[in-house]
Amino acid sequence: MVQTHEDIVGVLRGLLSAEQVLTDREALQTRSLDTWPLRRVQAALGAPRELPLCIVRPRSTHQAARIMAELYRRGVVMVPYGGGSGVHGGAMPPKDSVVLDVGEMNRILDLDETNLTVTVQPGVLQRDLEQWLNERGYITGHYPQSIGVAQVGGLVATRSSGQFSTRYGRIEDLVVALEAVTPQGEVVRIRPVPRRAVGPDLRHLWIGSEGTLGLMTEITLKVFPAPPDRWLGAYGMRTMGQGLEAIRAFIREGWRPAVVRLHDPLEASLGYSQHVEDGECILLLLSEGPEGYPQLEGARVDRIVQDHGGRPLGAEPVESWLEHRNDMDHWYRRLASGIIVDTAEVAAPWSTIGQIYDTVVERLKARIPQLTRISGHASHSYPQGTNMYFVFGLDTPRDPEAAEELYWRVWSVIMEATLELGGTICNHHGVGRLRSRWVPEDLGSSYRLLREIKRMLDPKGLMNPGALLPLEAEAEAPA
Repeated sequence: MVQTHEDIVGVLRGLLSAEQVLTDREALQTRSLDTWPLRRVQAALGAPRELPLCIVRPRSTHQAARIMAELYRRGVVMVPYGGGSGVHGGAMPPKDSVVLDVGEMNRILDLDETNLTVTVQPGVLQRDLEQWLNERGYITGHYPQSIGVAQVGGLVATRSSGQFSTRYGRIEDLVVALEAVTPQGEVVRIRPVPRRAVGPDLRHLWIGSEGTLGLMTEITLKVFPAPPDRWLGAYGMRTMGQGLEAIRAFIREGWRPAVVRLHDPLEASLGYSQHVEDGECILLLLSEGPEGYPQLEGARVDRIVQDHGGRPLGAEPVESWLEHRNDMDHWYRRLASGIIVDTAEVAAPWSTIGQIYDTVVERLKARIPQLTRISGHASHSYPQGTNMYFVFGLDTPRDPEAAEELYWRVWSVIMEATLELGGTICNHHGVGRLRSRWVPEDLGSSYRLLREIKRMLDPKGLMNPGALLPLEAEAEAPA
């Protein structure tokens, strides 16, 4: 089908109102990037960027389905876009693609107080949902660092994990039901029930799919009555290994403090210098729940941590973390000035996570002379293991191509060490276009299933190509 850009834009404006189809350069530039540090820095250094053909802003499932069916028929690439807070390029549109911006699908549709659920459209800001629920005596239990800008649809699409995840679970634990539009425009609805044993759990086709299998248009989440009680405690730990073992011990017993964060000596000295001794790590804990429960949990966790060598520091470090946990202005200022600062979070069993931390730090220091910072913390723990969240900074070359080459060298060290030692390349930030090259190795023999699901739902490969699955793998013949 021979078609011009004007043809496509004209068709879209015929399906929607004129103000729902944006073609002005400012709007296109705004949605040409998410928060991927590499691309943000390259833009600051003057690198050109590809712009999408246009942006469409549907307001309903019906509109989204009509748009997607028409674009698919015409062979036009589509990229879902939420709050733009993703850090791995998952929402970066290729040239001449159409951006499906869900920002106008931002209504809270229903609060079911009997069944403890809330149903929303995907463009609802997580911060606004939390505030709305708080006013009615409930909480979401989901607090990503990006809560002020992240939309619910994006959190589900990237398999997000919030800062209180040890108690309330990750986003996949919170999604009760959803509605989605497949790439070809078919509407699929999964009803809310407490549990379903009718075959595989089809919610997970879209949870973590990063816009590659369609567009979510409604999401039903669990809610929790606002907890009336809290206990806070911080501890100095001599080493990361000692701290990890303390966490493993109380998680093993069944205790689930909402916040469990172990920061290495560099992060401890930067954020809590008045509390820790030289070379000490810091463990931050917060328990919340029904009246009396946090004190019960806190007393037992306190005993276990002290038995593992923890030095009590009181509640003040945790209170400080609560106050400043989402401060990111300094981060964005550095990116805007062309300095690479980034995070890489991975996960592994208890038996190897400490070795992954030691190996990554050692290899980066030995192999990357431009490294200005490397630190780590564990912030999402499970009975079978925990995550490690690496933070690195680079003396960034002022040339966009040289900056990219250096950036990939750092990421390769982290990903390869993690896979070598039995970990997974991603705990909660999503894959995007950054980590997709390592997805086949991470998934191993199961990768073929993901590739075939993608082909079944999107045989033309038009839905967010290059995110989650590497582009070259999407084009391969079945193994």
